[in-house]
Amino acid sequence: MRLGLTCPSFTWPGGDAAIAGRFADVARGADEAGLHSLWVMDHFFQIPNFGTAEEPMLEAYGTLSYAAALTSRVRLGALVTGAVYRAPGLLVKQVSTLDALSGGRAVLGLGAAWHEEEAHGLGLPFPPLVERFERLEETLRIAKQMWSEQDGPYEGRHYRLSRTLNSPQARPPILIGGSGEKKTLRLVAEYADACNLLHGADVTHKLGVLRAHCERLGRPYEEIEKTLHLRIPDGQSVGESVQVCGELASEGIDHVIAAVPDASSGSALAHLAALAEQISGIIPAGR
Repeated sequence: MRLGLTCPSFTWPGGDAAIAGRFADVARGADEAGLHSLWVMDHFFQIPNFGTAEEPMLEAYGTLSYAAALTSRVRLGALVTGAVYRAPGLLVKQVSTLDALSGGRAVLGLGAAWHEEEAHGLGLPFPPLVERFERLEETLRIAKQMWSEQDGPYEGRHYRLSRTLNSPQARPPILIGGSGEKKTLRLVAEYADACNLLHGADVTHKLGVLRAHCERLGRPYEEIEKTLHLRIPDGQSVGESVQVCGELASEGIDHVIAAVPDASSGSALAHLAALAEQISGIIPAGR
């Protein structure tokens, strides 16, 4: 079983001037702790679960590029990119650039986007839900085309690219976040290398739905990495965290992506390092 870290908050002691140093501690700490992955949110205002809109939030791909320069082994991605916020060709170039500069450690995390307040606040596109999913699927198709030998045009309902040239070439894995059974998990089965569920979802049921979509599409279910976002509260022991991860592995989760109250603290990083070591020998169900 693998362990990752997501860094959703940049409200740390020291104010805005301390953000760069604190995040550097997070990135280096994740790398040195033996974690498999490091993630940031693709938001522009802080989200309600972690603070108020006025609290700090860094742009995802600038942050990930900074992390790439500070690390050497941990995989890097946004959990997850709002597909409607950037033109797909630009997004693929951003992730390809991150992959090239990190030595092949980028992951493209994608979702349909949900935070209407930040989109309207900054003048970003935020069409109705049905259209957001249509644009998400077209973004997936464009990414697949740009990460192939084909550099011809792409003609879709929402996007038109006259030449899908991508150099330097890359092929980062694609992760899709969300647990919607009709659309999201179907997109995972058709396009993705990994899915991401939230803790509290009925994991057994959701993965059963994903398996059924794979069977209908002729896709091997075992090819898809199953990840889950888990918040580890203050005061939880390493043993308790190991138990929770073991239960998730028994349901089929391969990769836990943890959030902790202050990812820059030495105690949090020590907790994660011990947890990563202790769960590394757990074989998830279905593997």
